[in-house]
Amino acid sequence: MTKVTRFAPSPTGTLHIGGVRTALFNFVYSKQQKGKFLIRIEDTDAERSTREFEDNILKGLADMGIIPDEPPVRQSERADLYQQAITTIIDSGNAYFCNCSKERLEEMRSAQQANGAKPQYDGRCRNLNLTHSDQTVLRLKTPQEGEIIFHDLVRGEVVFQNSELDDLILVRSDGAPTYHLCNVIDDHDQGVTTVIRGEDHLSNTPRQIHIQQALGFPSLEYAHLPMVLGQDKKRLSKRNAVTSLQDYFDQGYLQSSMINMLARLGWSKGDKEIFYLTDLITDFRIQEVQKAGAIFDPAKLDWINTNHLAALSFKDFTLQLLPFLLDNGIDVAAKENSNEIIEAMRTSKPTLAGIALDLKPYFFDIDAYNEKAVQKFLIGSKSSLEYIQRKLQGLEVWDERSIDEALASAQAALNLPTPKVNQPIRIAMTGSTNSPSLGLTLCLFGKEESNLRISNAIKYIEEISN
Repeated sequence: MTKVTRFAPSPTGTLHIGGVRTALFNFVYSKQQKGKFLIRIEDTDAERSTREFEDNILKGLADMGIIPDEPPVRQSERADLYQQAITTIIDSGNAYFCNCSKERLEEMRSAQQANGAKPQYDGRCRNLNLTHSDQTVLRLKTPQEGEIIFHDLVRGEVVFQNSELDDLILVRSDGAPTYHLCNVIDDHDQGVTTVIRGEDHLSNTPRQIHIQQALGFPSLEYAHLPMVLGQDKKRLSKRNAVTSLQDYFDQGYLQSSMINMLARLGWSKGDKEIFYLTDLITDFRIQEVQKAGAIFDPAKLDWINTNHLAALSFKDFTLQLLPFLLDNGIDVAAKENSNEIIEAMRTSKPTLAGIALDLKPYFFDIDAYNEKAVQKFLIGSKSSLEYIQRKLQGLEVWDERSIDEALASAQAALNLPTPKVNQPIRIAMTGSTNSPSLGLTLCLFGKEESNLRISNAIKYIEEISN
């Protein structure tokens, strides 16, 4: 039997990384099984669902290389299919109409809670044989005894007591089918065999199995993934991390880095830390996914992205960097040694956006010095800068080796620790203390520009000292 998985997002917001992780595991599992991966847009919430969010979700998945094997379907376009199933389940006798008012249901639940019981529908209308009206909902006749047992690929055997499950609403009074009914019908119609989703859906599974049984549908395979947690070990939210996939792309994290990071949220392959989608399809085992929540660590993502950036050829790196250079107004054609500058700075930050920002001083004049750097290193360094400037001006050959020798000689003559010599020059060159080795930095700027920037820093010290 062909294995078929699906990712079924609701287009009520942008694609978040928890959803991407679920889509990724579904995609990889289907490819391992030489099966099919589908996308279903669950847009029955007409008030909150938008095509803009749907487009964001589909684009984000495509950007990650997560492509469905068939065109996506929308629940909002499948009303006839749902109506056929509703007729079937009514005719089977496995559902009944209920006319309990909201006021009665609220009173019932309040009384149950007051008595320490679990709030659930009491089955008042179960045997009244009511007919359909605009005041009734359709409820499932949930078995009142026994238990639901299913094998979860992640969690092993899972058991739910039927007595803990009330008679679920299948169709609202306005005729709209509920999430659970649509979900079951869609999975059956699309030939889904394996449902891989977050553990927050675990309690939905016995209800959906009951609906499958009422409709005579075959049972499915399930895997419930651990929740993605923030560093505070609470469910990931915008308060403790960026959650939108596009936000990560906008910061300059690579697609391959996001796949690497998300795959490691709940699964690991020994000591192997860096891998790509092809590696994941080869090595991933859903049975090895952990049960405990998976913590999203931004520092880990930075480390992963640094490694993926380093693995790119220089040509591929510059192609990835180009949009971020353009965002910062950087024209690489403006400097003859732009390739040397980019190569020297490609590890300055863990993201492409950060690297592009660090490149700005090499293509533009400094408009402001970093205030903390000024206070710590620049103030009081006027005389040492003047001395170093004279040493550098005397160089006949302007290369990294000659510059390093001149700086070492100046440091010995001034009898200063390395930071007191190097950091004021870095600030003069870039506006901050961030740069490659100082000899390389000065070499990249050239003798004339280096001399000018040191002079500007000396003038700045004189201005703030008066």
